[in-house]
Amino acid sequence: MLKEKWKEYRKEKMLQQLDSAPCEFNKIKKSTNVVFNIIMTILAPLSVIPFIFVIIISLTDENSLTMNGYRFIPEKWSLYAYEYIIQAGESILKSYGVTITVTVLGTLIGLFLISTYAYALSRKTYAYRSFFTKVITIPMLFSGGMIANYLIVTKVLMLKDTIWALILPLCMNSFNVIVLRTFFKTSIPDSVIESAKIDGASEWRLFFKIVIPMALPGLATIGLFLTLTYWNDWFNAMMYIDNQDLIPLQYLLIKIESSIDFLASNKSMLGVDGIVAAANLPKETIKMAIIVISTLPIIFAYPFFQRYFVNGLTIGAVKE
Repeated sequence: MLKEKWKEYRKEKMLQQLDSAPCEFNKIKKSTNVVFNIIMTILAPLSVIPFIFVIIISLTDENSLTMNGYRFIPEKWSLYAYEYIIQAGESILKSYGVTITVTVLGTLIGLFLISTYAYALSRKTYAYRSFFTKVITIPMLFSGGMIANYLIVTKVLMLKDTIWALILPLCMNSFNVIVLRTFFKTSIPDSVIESAKIDGASEWRLFFKIVIPMALPGLATIGLFLTLTYWNDWFNAMMYIDNQDLIPLQYLLIKIESSIDFLASNKSMLGVDGIVAAANLPKETIKMAIIVISTLPIIFAYPFFQRYFVNGLTIGAVKE
């Protein structure tokens, strides 16, 4: 008994000394900090240069690009690639509207479903936590396949040619649920939940008034993932959408690129006029213009998520 008490006493003393002593691993020398700042200053522009290069190529004349290759300062500038895309006119505007609607609705619905599911799994008092953890883990390992998904969406849920076919298949994701569940477990103390329940707060009030404000970094991180997923999705439109008024932007741009590739590959079958038309098509520059058009909105939206996104990644890294 005395030996065990002595060991516990020494262990407590050692822990107290470690807590009171300054941690050497958290210190960075001024010279090292300067070197890191220089490295990051160099890397920051390097990460932006490729996208600037894409913009320059999209503004380059197609014939100049063919003759001289890719250059930061092209011999001849041209807006023909953007003009060719804008010729779609009303279709582009409709596709933008569809994509924005799908992205906003899908992100909001996905955040609600994922956050409620993850919060329930994060609470130790939830009786069926183990069962529903297995339910959400199985789709990460096994998939029903494309045919099963198509039959469920079109024949069972009857969502073909509706905007919900672009929203519902992507709103739940096992990875996002597990990430947010871990965030809730590490950042929402049980004492806060118990105090709110003692004060008479219902589950919904507790979730919206206490949990959500405390979990903004995690929710913003998952929201960014969902936004990128919906904005870049074109596969579901190809599978489930035949109505031209419901085609999202990404799928429309892919169709434009495919039509240009088809004309360029089969120009000999189209006669003299087809050969002339195919020769004037912006085959390379339009690909870069498509990247710019589809990427710019996300670039402008990212700063709104950035502050919470960084907090969501670093939460739990420092123990107070």
